[in-house]
Amino acid sequence: MRLDASACPLWLYKLLPFLRWWPQVNRDSLKADGIAGLSGAIIVLPQAVAFAIIAGLPPEYGLYAAMVPTILAALFGSSWHLVSGPTTAISIVVFASVNPLAEPGSPEFIGLVLTLTFLAGVFQLIMGLARMGALVNFISHTVIIGFTAGAAILIAASQIKNFLGLDIPRGAHFHEVIGHAAAHLADINPYVAATGLATLLSGIAARKFLPRLPYMIIAMVIGSLFAAVLNHFYGEDSTGIHTVGALDVGLPPLSAPDFSLTALKQTLFPALIITILALTEAVAIARSVAIKSGQTIDSSQEFVGQGLANIFGSFFSGYASSGSFNRSGVNYSAGARTPLAAAFSAVFLLVIVLLVAPLVAWLPVAAMAGILFQVAWGLIDFQHIAEILKRHRKETVVLAVTFFGTLVDLEKGIFLGIIVSLIFYLYRTSRPSIRSLAPIAGEKFNPNRKFINVGPDAPGCPQMEMVRMEGSIFFGAVEHVKQTLKQIDEYDPAKKHVMVFSRAVNFIDLAGAEMLAAEARRRQRLGGGLYLVGVQPGFCNMLREGGHVEHVGRENIFSHKGEAISAIYPKLDSEICRNCTARIFTECDVALPNGEKR
Repeated sequence: MRLDASACPLWLYKLLPFLRWWPQVNRDSLKADGIAGLSGAIIVLPQAVAFAIIAGLPPEYGLYAAMVPTILAALFGSSWHLVSGPTTAISIVVFASVNPLAEPGSPEFIGLVLTLTFLAGVFQLIMGLARMGALVNFISHTVIIGFTAGAAILIAASQIKNFLGLDIPRGAHFHEVIGHAAAHLADINPYVAATGLATLLSGIAARKFLPRLPYMIIAMVIGSLFAAVLNHFYGEDSTGIHTVGALDVGLPPLSAPDFSLTALKQTLFPALIITILALTEAVAIARSVAIKSGQTIDSSQEFVGQGLANIFGSFFSGYASSGSFNRSGVNYSAGARTPLAAAFSAVFLLVIVLLVAPLVAWLPVAAMAGILFQVAWGLIDFQHIAEILKRHRKETVVLAVTFFGTLVDLEKGIFLGIIVSLIFYLYRTSRPSIRSLAPIAGEKFNPNRKFINVGPDAPGCPQMEMVRMEGSIFFGAVEHVKQTLKQIDEYDPAKKHVMVFSRAVNFIDLAGAEMLAAEARRRQRLGGGLYLVGVQPGFCNMLREGGHVEHVGRENIFSHKGEAISAIYPKLDSEICRNCTARIFTECDVALPNGEKR
């Protein structure tokens, strides 16, 4: 019996988010998810071992981190394609945080890592339940594109040594990897490189000519057979083709974090760092994949999923996990349709580890490198990058800072991009658009005449400036608005009256209201006035609550421009109007401001 999603109340969706996509599960989706899950399990197997070693843990802990946490993050998150588990960045931070406190690999070290993981999960869960996912909305689309491209390059760079058979130091930076590879071209292992190239080319061909088949598995099989042929004719000692190797590991054992007061104090701050880093990575990856899949991501729900994954993972021997770029990319590229693909990857990983680890042991590391090269290439959004570089100068800066920052440091790269994009955003919002207006000349006698933007040399009223203001008048924009209004009479002292079309002002704070009140008082001292037209309710409420309505003058606040012009015109200087040839208002041809007929 299939669950009727429409019958589920909203609170149940929030408690059990997998009910949203569960009705979409069918035979076809299960097949697609199963294939994607199998591909992901094969990919994560050697990676998890490597990440655990980076984190200073026994190899099996990387596999444990790719089992229970992966399932919980998939079921309780919002992304349909995000795959969580051990990652390079988190592994590095875990090692750097706990290494000064205990000997890597020791029981004390493992206990502190599990405590660190538990605290990070608690912080993530609290942030998710508090609906703080909106914080990641400040990560712009351009930042995501730059981060994805940079991470894709890092993924490819991390596989150069496996693809070419070079001995590159682990943990080397991107430029160091490239420099080392360039300096040791003569040391490239031709057998290893041939295996990687054969895998890569077969993957490209399979994806192009056999789109309905799992091209990654096809490529891996071909790469393994190719390596086997080379080993048969030249011998394993000559080829130097390394394989994943056999693993002796079982079900994730139950574990207990160290909840002593000392351990909690030692891991509290590192847990906060991992919380921010892991959530930023997970949501950024989820959003980057969602851009391709067209899915909408609930960031707060993603926080909840990551929190539950780390909390329960710490009791099943899993260390801190987050979203994985390459495994999520593999998951999407392999045709995953629902989060069951990520759950399947964890189950298949367990099956592989328990039953067929000896067979997986024959998988060449170079073949995996070839597959990851293809995945990395697919993560780069060349179309949007080209559009940004061609049309958007400021977005190009954000893209470049994020991309190159990510190449230098994966975590700092996205933060740099966010900071730069926020700086540009604050700069734009601190300078709301203020443009001069004038009525269309040919429609002077039309009661519904329209006002258009005009340049500084266009004919206008010599005594009154009319401007349209668009944006927000908040504390950061006060100085810009103040100076712009003041420049009107500084350039032309006769323009003592200013009419502001404020219908497009979407927000005003107390500082903005005080500035307008001060400007109104200044113009009144000059013998003119400040007039507000089309004031929105929020705008008017802020003036009223701050006690500034009287300073502006209730009689100077109008609902539409016709009413405003009729009320303001009698306040103008009749002698100036007598000699004026512009006469842009209907009232100008009827009588002077003092009532004298033309």
